[in-house]
Amino acid sequence: MTHRVSPTPTSRESYAQDPRVQRSLTVLRTGPQTLVQDLGRPGHAHLGVPPSGALDTRSATLANRLVGNPEDAACLEVLLGGLSLRANASCTVAVTGPATPALVNGVPRDSPLHLAPGDTLTLGTPTGGLRSYVAVSGGITVPADLGSRSTDLLSGLGPAPLRPDDELPLGDPTGVPVGVDVLVPTQVPDELRVPVVLGPRDDWFDDPARQLRDGRWTVSDRSNRVGIRLAGTALDRTACRVGQELPSEGLVTGAVQVPTDGRPVVFLADHPTTGGYPVIGVVAAHVLPLLGQAGPGTRLRFDPRT
Repeated sequence: MTHRVSPTPTSRESYAQDPRVQRSLTVLRTGPQTLVQDLGRPGHAHLGVPPSGALDTRSATLANRLVGNPEDAACLEVLLGGLSLRANASCTVAVTGPATPALVNGVPRDSPLHLAPGDTLTLGTPTGGLRSYVAVSGGITVPADLGSRSTDLLSGLGPAPLRPDDELPLGDPTGVPVGVDVLVPTQVPDELRVPVVLGPRDDWFDDPARQLRDGRWTVSDRSNRVGIRLAGTALDRTACRVGQELPSEGLVTGAVQVPTDGRPVVFLADHPTTGGYPVIGVVAAHVLPLLGQAGPGTRLRFDPRT
């Protein structure tokens, strides 16, 4: 069952009046898309459930550490900025990911920062990446589905994308916020070099290592949390595989699937659990956070390995 973050209007009124709810945030604006994310719900592929979770796990876990949360606490994944929140209780907030202006009551502030009751936090547009991560002391305690509070855009599990007037409940702080002298932002290079381990269906392609190494691609504007679609070089199948199709096979995060047009798709956290196009290789896990930050037009080259 899918849990919405925002209840009905009647529930919103009772939510604010419920004496048991002492700590919360009110969503004023969401920007293009703001989602609740933690480290996802891996281990449910046999049920057809994607792993989901934050695309840039390094930024999400860093934000949680800065505010004293466990690394797997739920935070917010903000696409292209524009988020505005009002604090209904005293809390510590950290904003990580690409360089993103953070304003408290209209005044620029460095992260991590403190919000008093009634303070408003607003995020500007990030530079050097797509997704900012906002962690709040105590974590966001919306109901969990299959052990995770992550929004899964493919299956619909977890809280729906945030809307204005949503109330976000916060847990009680369990750790001490950590200050830093310098918070280094994420920066996606002009050209991404992506290590990829060949297989399991690299034998469907003529000299797959050479084709991947020599190909040139850019990230398409049709990319999302399900996967990165690439525009550019079309990969050629072997003569005996042209026109053939596979039965559906299991997929993992980072799988590089090649549809019939030959242009690869790199699957991200909300990917389907099965697919019928051949997977030429799997991207190294340590590159996935940068792929989750890569905007349309980013150049990409593969570094094939056996």
